[in-house]
Parts: sequence; structure tokens; C-alpha cells
Amino acid sequence: MERGQEILYNYFEHSAHDRDKWKRRNRFYQHSLEKQFSFIIPQGSVVLELGCSTGDLLNAVKPSKGIGVDFSPKAIELARAKYPHLEFHEADVIDFKPDFDIDYIIVSDLITSLWDVQVFFHQVRSYVSPHTKIVISSFNYLWEPILKMGEFFRLKAHQPLQNWLSVKDIENLLGLENFEIVKVERKLLFPKYIPLFNLIVNTFLSNLPGIGNLNLVQFITARPLYSQPRDYSVTVVVPARNEMGNIENAILRTPEFGTHQEFIFIEGNSSDGTYDEMLRVQQAYPQKDIKVMKQSGKGKGNAVREAFEKAEGDILIILDADLTTPPEDMPKFYEALRWNKGEFINGCRLVYPMEKQAMRFLNFLANKFFGWFFSFLLGQRLKDTLCGTKVLFRTDYDKIIANRHYFGDFDPFGDFDLLFGAAKLNLKITEVIVRYRDREYGSTQISRFSHGWLLIKMSLFAARKMKFR
Repeated sequence: MERGQEILYNYFEHSAHDRDKWKRRNRFYQHSLEKQFSFIIPQGSVVLELGCSTGDLLNAVKPSKGIGVDFSPKAIELARAKYPHLEFHEADVIDFKPDFDIDYIIVSDLITSLWDVQVFFHQVRSYVSPHTKIVISSFNYLWEPILKMGEFFRLKAHQPLQNWLSVKDIENLLGLENFEIVKVERKLLFPKYIPLFNLIVNTFLSNLPGIGNLNLVQFITARPLYSQPRDYSVTVVVPARNEMGNIENAILRTPEFGTHQEFIFIEGNSSDGTYDEMLRVQQAYPQKDIKVMKQSGKGKGNAVREAFEKAEGDILIILDADLTTPPEDMPKFYEALRWNKGEFINGCRLVYPMEKQAMRFLNFLANKFFGWFFSFLLGQRLKDTLCGTKVLFRTDYDKIIANRHYFGDFDPFGDFDLLFGAAKLNLKITEVIVRYRDREYGSTQISRFSHGWLLIKMSLFAARKMKFR
């Protein structure tokens, strides 16, 4: 063991009994940390915390199975006494290697004390599964002089030999070991609690663009990169209302891809014979696996949910019946998911030039605004929030369903329910660029002003639930 490593080991071992005292003195910081990790990590996940100290953070995220690892025997002894329902191991995080699948790995205030951060990420890479997420919290390096001053005045515990890494430094080290960042969130502009001041500064100001870069703590969610694709079965859901002239083309123009294709046409209160046309197409193409449904409620969101309930494919695809997103492009979405380029694939119509009537000018401006706003809210780049084509694994959709209670049933369109749900679960959102075509049959179902107002209300709702909470 090198001299620096020995100093770190002795410090954490000798300070183990004082750890809870310092946490009580800085309980607002500790509570803020626990609150953010609990927001990121869904309850009931399998969670491993590396550098768990006395186990408070691991317990706070309410895992179905929680495993803590720390090299301090005294810290582990205290953790086992406090939380007997959790599992704790005395080991160096560089050497520890679990033999079970993990949903989330917590790395909180640890990389500042690691001797070799890349070796640490290399070890973690050896046992994560394709769907494991790593959640890292670390201090913003801009705060180094302030925190050193806090140590001098004994407002916080003294820390020896700290690494001060920027988000770019951490991203580089993750990339060297085949991880990629899903999102970065910054919290806590002022780490002490003053009632009204906290509401203004930490709940509102700290979450604004620009100002957020000054926050004390950066939370980085990352995922491992895998490139071992296999083929999957797919379900293409086509929600339709007054789209009789487009139904057959949805079948004829969709290329063959995947091990098996299932089409689910779901009709919603049409007045032009759309449902009868669906039945005709089903009979006309017996070689295709086509199912026809009538939705029980109203709105595309209800239609998509009911169709997804009946879907049998590994991958779920939404294809709007207006076919303005070309069915010919569906393999691009499938390949992006199959090759792990993302975990939630969203269509983007705002790059290539559009056909003349494809999108009205006000709709285009609204798309631009919502793309910027949702990128800010969700912490991931999103250019076109309103494209109807969205693709994800059925297993991830099941997780969105299980966590839907956080937002509730608020979205008649279905697009935001899926986007918010994916972001809340830390799924990597990737956009596939498509050409947006003019519709060949029927007219748009969108009312620019009434639907626009509804979208604004949903956006403000999302801001409160995702950002300003």
C-alpha cells in the first residue's frame, strides 16, 4: 500500500465513530443528498453502494436488496448495527466483485478519495449488466476553496488528499472504461438550511440554467456501453382516428425486420370507416400478424397504453397512422435500440427540410420550444418531443408502468408519459433523424391552441415534478 493510500485508510478508520456526529451537524446537506438519490433510484431496486460508510444513504433509497461495501471495519460494524436488514461487506471497493445482477450502484463522495479512479471504474465495468446504472455524486471543483475554509473553521469534517474532478474529467475516465453519461444534475447552491431562503435559492435559483453550474454537488448517472446485439421480436402499434386511407400503407410500407413482427391497429371513435378498413386489411394479409382493437377511452395516450397491454413483442414501436413519419424508417429505430445506442429511441423531424404542408409554422415553433425546455427538464438532449414515433423494450415499459404513480395519469397524448417515465428511470434517450412527410390522407387531429395550452400545463407540471421539487 502506498503512503497516500495508507493515510486515507487510517483517516476513514479513525473517523468512523465521528461520522454520524458530522452528519448531524450537516444534516441539511445529508438530507439533500438522500433526497436526490431517492429521486434518481426507484424504490425496490437492487442497490450496491461502494464506500457506504455507516449505511445511511443506502438505507434512504429503500432498496429491495441493499449491499454496502466499505474498507473501514468500524464503519461496517456501525452500519450492521443500524441497518440489520441490509447487507454490508468489509472490503476495498477496488477488490469487491458481486455475483448477482445490480440495478443501481451508488458512488457518493467516493471518487474524491480514490487513489486511482480509472482502476475503480475498470473494476466496476467487470461486473455490471447492460442495464445497470451508476449514480455518482461529487463536489463541484469550484467549491474547493470554500470547503477548505469550512474545514478550517470546523464547519465540516476534514478530508485528506482529495481529488477535484470536473464533470468532463469524470466523463473522460468513464469513457476510457466503456461507460457513457446519461445525464448530469447539479443541486444545492447553499448547503445550510434557512427556511424561506432555502425555497428561493435551493429549490428555484439553483435549478435555473447557468446558475445551476455553481451548485455544490454534481450527480452523474452513467451506464455501461455494450455492442453485442441480437435480434428481437417487435410490436408495431398504430393508433388511428379517421385515418382509413392510411391503414393499408402502414402494412405495405413497413419493411421486414426483427425475428417476428406483430401489428396492433387500435381505433378511436372514427367517423370515416377506419375500423372496418382495419378489419379488411387484417383479412387481406393473413401472412401478417395483425390484431385490431377499439380503444375504451379517448386520446392517443389511452390507445397506446391499451395496445401495449396486448403487445407480445420484445420491442414496442409506435407508428402514427398519418404516416408523416415514414414506415420505411422503422428499421432505423429498431437498429438503434438493438445496438444499444440508447434505451428509449425518439423520432426527430426537425433536421431535414420538410415537405410543404408537413408541419405548420406555429407547430414548428412549438416543437422547437418544447425541445429546448424538455432538454432542460430531463437532463438529456431532446430536439423533437412531439414526434409520435417512440421505441423501447417491453421490459423498460413495464418499469415505466410500475413507476407511473410518480406522475399520475396526466397525459392524453401519451408522448410525455413515456418521455417523463423514461427520464425518471434514467433510460438513455437517443433520437433518430427522419424526414417528415406531408400526410396523403385526412387532416391533422391537432388543435394548435387548445392542445398547445394543454402542453404548456403539462410542461409546468413536469417542471415541478422533475426539476423544481
